[in-house]
Amino acid sequence: MNTTLATVTLCLVALMATGFPLERKGASPSGAKEKRVQFAAWDDVNVIAHGLLQLGQGLKEHVDKTKVQMRDIFTKLKVFNRTVTELGKESQRLRAEGEALKARAQGLEEREGHLLNVTAELREKAEEVQHDRRTVNERMSRLEQRVDSMLQGDAARPDMNSGAKNNSDVHIIQLMLEAQGRRVDDLMERIRHQQEKLDKQNVRIRTLQSQIQQSRQRPPWRSSSAEGPTQSGVAEQHDSPVEMAADCHQLFLRGETTSGVYIIQPVDSEPFNVFCEMTADGGWTVIQRRQDGSVDFDQLWQAYEKGFGSLNGEFWLGLENIYSIAKDGGYILNIKLSDWAEELASIQLPFQLGEKVSNYSLLVQDAGTFSTLESSLGIDAAPGLPFSTRDQDNDRKADISCAKHLSGGWWFSNCGRSNLNGRYFQSPPPKQRHQRKQGIFWKTWRGRYYPLKSSTMMIAPAAIIKSTP
Repeated sequence: MNTTLATVTLCLVALMATGFPLERKGASPSGAKEKRVQFAAWDDVNVIAHGLLQLGQGLKEHVDKTKVQMRDIFTKLKVFNRTVTELGKESQRLRAEGEALKARAQGLEEREGHLLNVTAELREKAEEVQHDRRTVNERMSRLEQRVDSMLQGDAARPDMNSGAKNNSDVHIIQLMLEAQGRRVDDLMERIRHQQEKLDKQNVRIRTLQSQIQQSRQRPPWRSSSAEGPTQSGVAEQHDSPVEMAADCHQLFLRGETTSGVYIIQPVDSEPFNVFCEMTADGGWTVIQRRQDGSVDFDQLWQAYEKGFGSLNGEFWLGLENIYSIAKDGGYILNIKLSDWAEELASIQLPFQLGEKVSNYSLLVQDAGTFSTLESSLGIDAAPGLPFSTRDQDNDRKADISCAKHLSGGWWFSNCGRSNLNGRYFQSPPPKQRHQRKQGIFWKTWRGRYYPLKSSTMMIAPAAIIKSTP
Protein backbone atom coordinates (compact mmCIF):
# COMPACT_ATOMS: atom_id res chain seq x y z
CA MET A 1 0.00 0.00 0.00
CA ASN A 2 2.89 2.41 0.83
CA THR A 3 4.49 1.73 -2.57
CA THR A 4 1.25 2.59 -4.35
CA LEU A 5 0.94 5.94 -2.51
CA ALA A 6 4.56 6.79 -3.29
CA THR A 7 3.99 6.11 -6.99
CA VAL A 8 0.89 8.32 -7.05
CA THR A 9 2.83 11.17 -5.32
CA LEU A 10 5.68 11.01 -7.84
CA CYS A 11 3.25 11.18 -10.75
CA LEU A 12 1.58 14.23 -9.20
CA VAL A 13 4.93 16.02 -8.69
CA ALA A 14 5.92 15.31 -12.30
CA LEU A 15 2.71 16.77 -13.64
CA MET A 16 3.07 19.91 -11.52
CA ALA A 17 6.61 20.33 -12.64
CA THR A 18 5.51 20.55 -16.27
CA GLY A 19 3.69 23.83 -15.41
CA PHE A 20 7.06 25.61 -14.65
CA PRO A 21 9.57 24.72 -17.33
CA LEU A 22 13.12 26.31 -17.25
CA GLU A 23 14.42 28.74 -19.93
CA ARG A 24 16.86 27.51 -22.57
CA LYS A 25 20.58 28.12 -21.72
CA GLY A 26 22.56 30.63 -23.84
CA ALA A 27 19.57 32.52 -25.16
CA SER A 28 19.97 36.32 -25.35
CA PRO A 29 17.41 38.06 -23.19
CA SER A 30 17.16 40.99 -25.55
CA GLY A 31 17.96 40.03 -29.13
CA ALA A 32 16.95 36.39 -29.72
CA LYS A 33 13.40 35.33 -30.28
CA GLU A 34 12.39 33.17 -27.42
CA LYS A 35 10.69 29.86 -28.17
CA ARG A 36 7.15 29.65 -26.78
CA VAL A 37 6.83 27.01 -24.04
CA GLN A 38 3.58 24.97 -23.69
CA PHE A 39 2.15 24.99 -20.13
CA ALA A 40 -0.46 22.51 -18.78
CA ALA A 41 -3.64 24.09 -17.47
CA TRP A 42 -4.16 24.03 -13.68
CA ASP A 43 -7.64 22.56 -14.13
CA ASP A 44 -6.22 19.57 -15.99
CA VAL A 45 -3.64 19.07 -13.28
CA ASN A 46 -6.29 19.22 -10.58
CA VAL A 47 -8.50 16.73 -12.44
CA ILE A 48 -5.62 14.30 -12.85
CA ALA A 49 -4.54 14.71 -9.20
CA HIS A 50 -8.09 14.22 -7.97
CA GLY A 51 -8.44 11.10 -10.09
CA LEU A 52 -5.21 9.67 -8.75
CA LEU A 53 -6.29 10.39 -5.16
CA GLN A 54 -9.60 8.60 -5.78
CA LEU A 55 -7.73 5.68 -7.33
CA GLY A 56 -5.47 5.45 -4.28
CA GLN A 57 -8.45 5.60 -1.92
CA GLY A 58 -10.23 2.87 -3.91
CA LEU A 59 -7.13 0.66 -3.78
CA LYS A 60 -6.88 1.18 -0.02
CA GLU A 61 -10.54 0.19 0.52
CA HIS A 62 -10.11 -2.87 -1.71
CA VAL A 63 -7.04 -3.97 0.25
CA ASP A 64 -8.89 -3.51 3.59
CA LYS A 65 -11.87 -5.52 2.33
CA THR A 66 -9.53 -8.26 1.09
CA LYS A 67 -7.92 -8.46 4.54
CA VAL A 68 -11.33 -8.91 6.20
CA GLN A 69 -12.28 -11.63 3.72
CA MET A 70 -8.98 -13.42 4.34
CA ARG A 71 -9.60 -13.34 8.12
CA ASP A 72 -13.09 -14.83 7.58
CA ILE A 73 -11.63 -17.55 5.37
CA PHE A 74 -8.98 -18.41 7.99
CA THR A 75 -11.68 -18.54 10.73
CA LYS A 76 -13.87 -20.87 8.65
CA LEU A 77 -10.85 -23.06 7.90
CA LYS A 78 -10.14 -23.38 11.64
CA VAL A 79 -13.78 -24.34 12.33
CA PHE A 80 -13.68 -26.82 9.45
CA ASN A 81 -10.47 -28.36 10.81
CA ARG A 82 -12.06 -28.74 14.27
CA THR A 83 -15.15 -30.32 12.71
CA VAL A 84 -13.05 -32.76 10.69
CA THR A 85 -11.11 -33.70 13.84
CA GLU A 86 -14.30 -34.28 15.82
CA LEU A 87 -15.80 -36.32 12.99
CA GLY A 88 -12.68 -38.46 12.97
CA LYS A 89 -13.00 -39.04 16.73
CA GLU A 90 -16.70 -39.88 16.36
CA SER A 91 -15.92 -42.29 13.53
CA GLN A 92 -13.36 -44.03 15.76
CA ARG A 93 -15.89 -44.19 18.62
CA LEU A 94 -18.55 -45.70 16.36
CA ARG A 95 -16.02 -48.19 15.03
CA ALA A 96 -15.14 -49.18 18.60
CA GLU A 97 -18.84 -49.56 19.46
CA GLY A 98 -19.34 -51.76 16.42
CA GLU A 99 -16.43 -53.96 17.47
CA ALA A 100 -17.82 -54.18 21.02
CA LEU A 101 -21.23 -55.19 19.69
CA LYS A 102 -19.60 -57.80 17.44
CA ALA A 103 -17.70 -59.21 20.41
CA ARG A 104 -20.85 -59.28 22.49
CA ALA A 105 -22.77 -61.00 19.69
CA GLN A 106 -19.99 -63.58 19.36
CA GLY A 107 -20.11 -64.18 23.11
CA LEU A 108 -23.84 -64.70 22.96
CA GLU A 109 -23.43 -67.07 20.03
CA GLU A 110 -20.91 -69.07 22.08
CA ARG A 111 -23.35 -69.14 25.00
CA GLU A 112 -26.07 -70.21 22.59
CA GLY A 113 -23.89 -73.06 21.38
CA HIS A 114 -23.18 -74.07 24.97
CA LEU A 115 -26.87 -74.01 25.80
CA LEU A 116 -27.62 -76.08 22.72
CA ASN A 117 -25.06 -78.66 23.85
CA VAL A 118 -26.46 -78.71 27.39
CA THR A 119 -29.99 -79.03 26.04
CA ALA A 120 -28.94 -81.89 23.78
CA GLU A 121 -27.27 -83.65 26.70
CA LEU A 122 -30.36 -83.19 28.86
CA ARG A 123 -32.54 -84.58 26.11
CA GLU A 124 -30.27 -87.61 25.79
CA LYS A 125 -30.41 -88.13 29.54
CA ALA A 126 -34.17 -87.78 29.47
CA GLU A 127 -34.40 -90.38 26.72
CA GLU A 128 -32.15 -92.69 28.70
CA VAL A 129 -34.29 -92.20 31.80
CA GLN A 130 -37.43 -92.86 29.82
CA HIS A 131 -35.84 -96.03 28.43
CA ASP A 132 -34.91 -97.08 31.97
CA ARG A 133 -38.42 -96.28 33.08
CA ARG A 134 -39.88 -98.51 30.39
CA THR A 135 -37.45 -101.27 31.38
CA VAL A 136 -38.44 -100.93 35.02
CA ASN A 137 -42.12 -101.00 34.06
CA GLU A 138 -41.54 -104.21 32.14
CA ARG A 139 -39.68 -105.74 35.04
CA MET A 140 -42.43 -104.60 37.37
CA SER A 141 -45.03 -106.27 35.20
CA ARG A 142 -43.08 -109.51 35.16
CA LEU A 143 -42.61 -109.37 38.91
CA GLU A 144 -46.30 -108.73 39.42
CA GLN A 145 -47.06 -111.76 37.29
CA ARG A 146 -44.62 -113.84 39.30
CA VAL A 147 -46.12 -112.58 42.55
CA ASP A 148 -49.58 -113.42 41.36
CA SER A 149 -48.50 -116.90 40.33
CA MET A 150 -46.69 -117.40 43.62
CA LEU A 151 -49.68 -116.22 45.60
CA GLN A 152 -51.93 -118.60 43.66
CA GLY A 153 -49.46 -121.48 44.14
CA ASP A 154 -49.11 -120.80 47.83
CA ALA A 155 -52.82 -120.58 48.42
CA ALA A 156 -53.00 -124.30 49.45
CA ARG A 157 -49.84 -124.09 51.59
CA PRO A 158 -49.34 -120.52 52.68
CA ASP A 159 -45.86 -119.48 53.66
CA MET A 160 -45.73 -116.24 55.63
CA ASN A 161 -42.01 -115.68 55.16
CA SER A 162 -42.21 -116.12 51.38
CA GLY A 163 -45.19 -113.74 51.08
CA ALA A 164 -43.45 -111.11 53.20
CA LYS A 165 -40.34 -111.36 51.02
CA ASN A 166 -42.32 -110.94 47.80
CA ASN A 167 -44.19 -107.95 49.23
CA SER A 168 -40.87 -106.41 50.24
CA ASP A 169 -39.50 -106.87 46.71
CA VAL A 170 -42.58 -105.25 45.20
CA HIS A 171 -42.34 -102.29 47.58
CA ILE A 172 -38.65 -101.79 46.72
CA ILE A 173 -39.40 -101.86 43.00
CA GLN A 174 -42.23 -99.37 43.48
CA LEU A 175 -39.86 -97.01 45.32
CA MET A 176 -37.33 -97.36 42.51
CA LEU A 177 -40.00 -96.62 39.95
CA GLU A 178 -41.19 -93.52 41.82
CA ALA A 179 -37.60 -92.28 42.12
CA GLN A 180 -37.09 -92.77 38.40
CA GLY A 181 -40.33 -90.91 37.71
CA ARG A 182 -39.24 -87.97 39.86
CA ARG A 183 -35.89 -87.94 38.09
CA VAL A 184 -37.59 -87.86 34.69
CA ASP A 185 -39.86 -85.01 35.80
CA ASP A 186 -36.89 -83.07 37.15
CA LEU A 187 -34.97 -83.51 33.91
CA MET A 188 -37.96 -82.43 31.84
CA GLU A 189 -38.32 -79.30 33.98
CA ARG A 190 -34.63 -78.51 33.53
CA ILE A 191 -35.01 -78.99 29.78
CA ARG A 192 -37.95 -76.58 29.75
CA HIS A 193 -35.95 -73.91 31.65
CA GLN A 194 -32.97 -74.36 29.35
CA GLN A 195 -35.23 -74.01 26.33
CA GLU A 196 -36.68 -70.76 27.72
CA LYS A 197 -33.19 -69.40 28.31
CA LEU A 198 -32.18 -70.44 24.82
CA ASP A 199 -35.18 -68.66 23.30
CA LYS A 200 -34.34 -65.46 25.21
CA GLN A 201 -30.71 -65.69 24.09
CA ASN A 202 -31.87 -66.01 20.49
CA VAL A 203 -33.99 -62.86 20.87
CA ARG A 204 -31.06 -60.97 22.37
CA ILE A 205 -28.74 -62.12 19.59
CA ARG A 206 -31.20 -60.92 16.96
CA THR A 207 -31.49 -57.59 18.77
CA LEU A 208 -27.71 -57.14 18.90
CA GLN A 209 -27.38 -58.08 15.25
CA SER A 210 -30.00 -55.47 14.38
CA GLN A 211 -28.15 -52.85 16.46
CA ILE A 212 -24.87 -53.70 14.72
CA GLN A 213 -26.56 -53.32 11.33
CA GLN A 214 -28.02 -49.96 12.35
CA SER A 215 -24.67 -48.69 13.62
CA ARG A 216 -23.09 -49.61 10.29
CA GLN A 217 -25.76 -47.93 8.20
CA ARG A 218 -26.22 -44.67 10.11
CA PRO A 219 -23.97 -41.64 9.30
CA PRO A 220 -21.32 -40.54 11.83
CA TRP A 221 -23.28 -37.38 12.65
CA ARG A 222 -26.71 -35.90 12.13
CA SER A 223 -27.29 -32.18 11.51
CA SER A 224 -30.18 -30.30 13.04
CA SER A 225 -31.06 -28.99 9.59
CA ALA A 226 -30.95 -30.37 6.05
CA GLU A 227 -28.28 -27.84 4.99
CA GLY A 228 -25.38 -29.04 7.07
CA PRO A 229 -23.86 -28.71 10.55
CA THR A 230 -25.15 -26.37 13.23
CA GLN A 231 -24.12 -22.72 13.32
CA SER A 232 -21.34 -23.37 15.78
CA GLY A 233 -19.68 -25.65 13.25
CA VAL A 234 -19.96 -28.70 15.53
CA ALA A 235 -22.23 -31.49 14.33
CA GLU A 236 -25.03 -32.75 16.54
CA GLN A 237 -24.24 -36.36 17.47
CA HIS A 238 -26.44 -39.48 17.32
CA ASP A 239 -27.10 -41.26 20.59
CA SER A 240 -25.54 -44.67 20.82
CA PRO A 241 -28.10 -47.46 20.23
CA VAL A 242 -27.00 -49.22 23.44
CA GLU A 243 -26.83 -46.24 25.79
CA MET A 244 -30.48 -46.15 26.92
CA ALA A 245 -33.47 -48.37 26.18
CA ALA A 246 -36.54 -47.01 24.38
CA ASP A 247 -39.03 -49.03 26.46
CA CYS A 248 -39.23 -51.75 29.12
CA HIS A 249 -39.09 -54.59 26.59
CA GLN A 250 -35.66 -53.44 25.41
CA LEU A 251 -34.55 -53.47 29.06
CA PHE A 252 -35.83 -57.04 29.30
CA LEU A 253 -33.86 -58.03 26.19
CA ARG A 254 -30.75 -56.58 27.83
CA GLY A 255 -31.15 -58.85 30.85
CA GLU A 256 -33.42 -56.94 33.27
CA THR A 257 -35.94 -59.32 34.84
CA THR A 258 -37.04 -57.49 38.00
CA SER A 259 -40.15 -55.30 37.97
CA GLY A 260 -39.60 -51.74 39.19
CA VAL A 261 -38.80 -48.16 38.22
CA TYR A 262 -36.32 -47.65 35.35
CA ILE A 263 -35.19 -44.79 33.09
CA ILE A 264 -35.93 -45.04 29.36
CA GLN A 265 -35.40 -42.71 26.40
CA PRO A 266 -37.60 -43.25 23.32
CA VAL A 267 -36.39 -42.00 19.93
CA ASP A 268 -36.39 -38.17 19.65
CA SER A 269 -37.43 -37.81 23.30
CA GLU A 270 -35.94 -36.78 26.61
CA PRO A 271 -35.30 -39.59 29.16
CA PHE A 272 -37.96 -40.17 31.84
CA ASN A 273 -38.84 -42.67 34.57
CA VAL A 274 -41.29 -45.53 34.04
CA PHE A 275 -42.51 -48.56 35.96
CA CYS A 276 -41.62 -51.80 34.15
CA GLU A 277 -43.66 -54.96 34.66
CA MET A 278 -41.25 -57.78 33.82
CA THR A 279 -42.80 -61.12 32.87
CA ALA A 280 -41.40 -64.39 31.56
CA ASP A 281 -42.13 -63.24 27.99
CA GLY A 282 -40.87 -59.64 28.08
CA GLY A 283 -41.09 -56.19 29.62
CA TRP A 284 -44.29 -54.12 29.77
CA THR A 285 -44.26 -50.32 30.25
CA VAL A 286 -47.04 -49.44 32.72
CA ILE A 287 -48.93 -46.28 31.71
CA GLN A 288 -51.74 -46.30 34.31
CA ARG A 289 -52.49 -47.92 37.66
CA ARG A 290 -55.56 -47.66 39.93
CA GLN A 291 -55.60 -49.64 43.16
CA ASP A 292 -56.60 -47.71 46.28
CA GLY A 293 -57.92 -44.24 45.41
CA SER A 294 -54.83 -42.48 46.83
CA VAL A 295 -54.53 -40.21 43.75
CA ASP A 296 -57.26 -37.92 42.39
CA PHE A 297 -57.69 -38.67 38.67
CA ASP A 298 -60.17 -35.83 38.10
CA GLN A 299 -57.40 -33.70 36.59
CA LEU A 300 -57.21 -31.09 33.80
CA TRP A 301 -55.71 -31.47 30.33
CA GLN A 302 -52.21 -30.29 31.22
CA ALA A 303 -51.92 -32.82 34.05
CA TYR A 304 -53.02 -35.69 31.79
CA GLU A 305 -50.56 -34.50 29.15
CA LYS A 306 -47.57 -34.36 31.51
CA GLY A 307 -48.53 -37.19 33.89
CA PHE A 308 -49.19 -37.34 37.65
CA GLY A 309 -49.10 -39.66 40.67
CA SER A 310 -46.40 -42.00 42.02
CA LEU A 311 -44.83 -44.74 39.91
CA ASN A 312 -44.82 -47.06 42.93
CA GLY A 313 -48.53 -46.44 43.56
CA GLU A 314 -51.34 -44.91 41.52
CA PHE A 315 -50.29 -42.86 38.53
CA TRP A 316 -50.89 -41.73 34.94
CA LEU A 317 -47.69 -41.76 32.86
CA GLY A 318 -48.68 -38.80 30.64
CA LEU A 319 -49.94 -38.55 27.08
CA GLU A 320 -46.66 -37.01 25.88
CA ASN A 321 -44.63 -39.91 27.28
CA ILE A 322 -47.05 -42.54 25.99
CA TYR A 323 -46.94 -40.95 22.52
CA SER A 324 -43.13 -40.87 22.51
CA ILE A 325 -43.09 -44.64 23.08
CA ALA A 326 -45.94 -45.81 20.81
CA LYS A 327 -46.08 -43.11 18.12
CA ASP A 328 -44.87 -45.40 15.35
CA GLY A 329 -47.44 -48.13 16.04
CA GLY A 330 -46.74 -51.82 16.40
CA TYR A 331 -47.63 -51.80 20.11
CA ILE A 332 -50.10 -53.76 22.25
CA LEU A 333 -52.26 -52.16 24.96
CA ASN A 334 -52.73 -54.65 27.79
CA ILE A 335 -55.52 -53.80 30.28
CA LYS A 336 -55.93 -55.81 33.50
CA LEU A 337 -59.10 -55.37 35.60
CA SER A 338 -60.28 -56.77 38.94
CA ASP A 339 -63.62 -56.56 40.75
CA TRP A 340 -64.43 -56.71 44.46
CA ALA A 341 -64.88 -60.50 44.29
CA GLU A 342 -61.17 -60.76 43.29
CA GLU A 343 -62.07 -61.95 39.80
CA LEU A 344 -59.75 -60.82 37.01
CA ALA A 345 -60.13 -59.83 33.36
CA SER A 346 -57.50 -59.08 30.72
CA ILE A 347 -57.89 -57.17 27.44
CA GLN A 348 -55.23 -56.81 24.75
CA LEU A 349 -55.66 -54.32 21.90
CA PRO A 350 -53.18 -53.48 19.10
CA PHE A 351 -53.04 -49.69 19.05
CA GLN A 352 -51.30 -46.51 17.93
CA LEU A 353 -51.41 -43.11 19.65
CA GLY A 354 -51.69 -39.90 17.61
CA GLU A 355 -49.70 -36.75 18.25
CA LYS A 356 -50.81 -33.63 20.12
CA VAL A 357 -52.51 -31.98 17.14
CA SER A 358 -54.90 -34.96 17.00
CA ASN A 359 -55.58 -34.63 20.76
CA TYR A 360 -53.64 -37.88 21.25
CA SER A 361 -56.22 -39.95 19.36
CA LEU A 362 -56.27 -43.64 20.22
CA LEU A 363 -56.36 -45.77 17.07
CA VAL A 364 -57.16 -49.44 17.74
CA GLN A 365 -56.49 -51.89 14.92
CA ASP A 366 -58.10 -55.20 13.86
CA ALA A 367 -61.60 -54.02 14.77
CA GLY A 368 -63.25 -57.00 13.07
CA THR A 369 -61.70 -59.50 15.53
CA PHE A 370 -62.74 -57.92 18.84
CA SER A 371 -64.41 -60.05 21.47
CA THR A 372 -67.32 -58.74 23.53
CA LEU A 373 -64.94 -57.85 26.39
CA GLU A 374 -62.62 -55.87 24.11
CA SER A 375 -65.45 -53.99 22.38
CA SER A 376 -65.93 -51.43 25.18
CA LEU A 377 -62.93 -49.52 23.86
CA GLY A 378 -61.90 -51.31 20.68
CA ILE A 379 -64.98 -50.58 18.56
CA ASP A 380 -65.13 -46.88 19.47
CA ALA A 381 -61.39 -46.36 18.91
CA ALA A 382 -61.22 -48.26 15.61
CA PRO A 383 -61.47 -45.04 13.51
CA GLY A 384 -59.49 -43.02 16.08
CA LEU A 385 -60.79 -41.58 19.37
CA PRO A 386 -59.37 -38.29 20.78
CA PHE A 387 -58.64 -37.83 24.49
CA SER A 388 -60.91 -35.57 26.57
CA THR A 389 -60.80 -33.84 29.95
CA ARG A 390 -63.31 -31.55 31.66
CA ASP A 391 -61.45 -28.46 30.38
CA GLN A 392 -60.97 -29.81 26.84
CA ASP A 393 -64.02 -31.58 25.41
CA ASN A 394 -63.16 -33.77 22.39
CA ASP A 395 -65.74 -36.57 22.79
CA ARG A 396 -68.44 -37.56 20.30
CA LYS A 397 -71.31 -36.50 22.51
CA ALA A 398 -72.67 -33.25 21.07
CA ASP A 399 -74.87 -32.03 23.92
CA ILE A 400 -72.69 -32.72 27.02
CA SER A 401 -69.08 -33.13 28.07
CA CYS A 402 -68.43 -36.75 29.05
CA ALA A 403 -65.47 -35.80 31.25
CA LYS A 404 -67.72 -33.41 33.26
CA HIS A 405 -70.72 -35.75 33.27
CA LEU A 406 -68.57 -38.69 34.42
CA SER A 407 -65.11 -37.95 35.86
CA GLY A 408 -61.42 -37.90 34.91
CA GLY A 409 -59.84 -37.88 31.45
CA TRP A 410 -60.40 -40.68 28.95
CA TRP A 411 -60.91 -41.58 25.31
CA PHE A 412 -64.66 -40.96 25.54
CA SER A 413 -67.05 -41.74 22.71
CA ASN A 414 -70.63 -41.30 23.90
CA CYS A 415 -69.89 -41.49 27.67
CA GLY A 416 -71.21 -45.01 28.15
CA ARG A 417 -68.75 -47.80 27.30
CA SER A 418 -65.60 -47.42 29.43
CA ASN A 419 -63.72 -45.09 31.76
CA LEU A 420 -60.75 -46.35 33.77
CA ASN A 421 -59.81 -42.88 35.05
CA GLY A 422 -63.08 -42.19 36.89
CA ARG A 423 -63.64 -41.73 40.62
CA TYR A 424 -62.42 -44.52 42.92
CA PHE A 425 -65.22 -45.92 45.13
CA GLN A 426 -64.61 -48.34 47.97
CA SER A 427 -66.97 -51.29 48.32
CA PRO A 428 -69.91 -51.04 48.72
CA PRO A 429 -70.40 -48.44 45.97
CA PRO A 430 -72.72 -45.41 46.35
CA LYS A 431 -76.42 -46.10 46.15
CA GLN A 432 -77.13 -43.19 43.82
CA ARG A 433 -76.97 -44.21 40.18
CA HIS A 434 -75.54 -40.91 38.96
CA GLN A 435 -72.62 -41.32 41.38
CA ARG A 436 -71.87 -44.93 40.47
CA LYS A 437 -71.53 -44.11 36.77
CA GLN A 438 -68.72 -41.68 37.69
CA GLY A 439 -66.57 -44.58 38.87
CA ILE A 440 -64.09 -46.88 37.14
CA PHE A 441 -66.10 -49.07 34.80
CA TRP A 442 -65.83 -51.39 31.81
CA LYS A 443 -69.33 -51.91 30.47
CA THR A 444 -68.89 -55.26 28.69
CA TRP A 445 -67.40 -56.92 31.78
CA ARG A 446 -69.28 -55.82 34.92
CA GLY A 447 -71.55 -53.14 33.52
CA ARG A 448 -71.56 -49.37 33.51
CA TYR A 449 -72.73 -48.98 37.12
CA TYR A 450 -70.23 -51.36 38.76
CA PRO A 451 -67.16 -49.46 40.10
CA LEU A 452 -64.13 -51.72 39.64
CA LYS A 453 -61.55 -52.40 42.33
CA SER A 454 -58.39 -51.95 40.26
CA SER A 455 -57.07 -51.39 36.76
CA THR A 456 -53.63 -51.49 35.18
CA MET A 457 -52.77 -50.36 31.65
CA MET A 458 -49.41 -51.27 30.09
CA ILE A 459 -47.90 -51.35 26.63
CA ALA A 460 -45.26 -53.41 24.83
CA PRO A 461 -44.18 -54.11 21.23
CA ALA A 462 -46.46 -56.53 19.40
CA ALA A 463 -43.47 -58.90 19.08
CA ILE A 464 -43.92 -59.80 22.74
CA ILE A 465 -47.20 -61.54 21.82
CA LYS A 466 -45.75 -63.28 18.77
CA SER A 467 -42.84 -64.66 20.81
CA THR A 468 -45.13 -66.08 23.50
CA PRO A 469 -45.43 -69.86 23.13
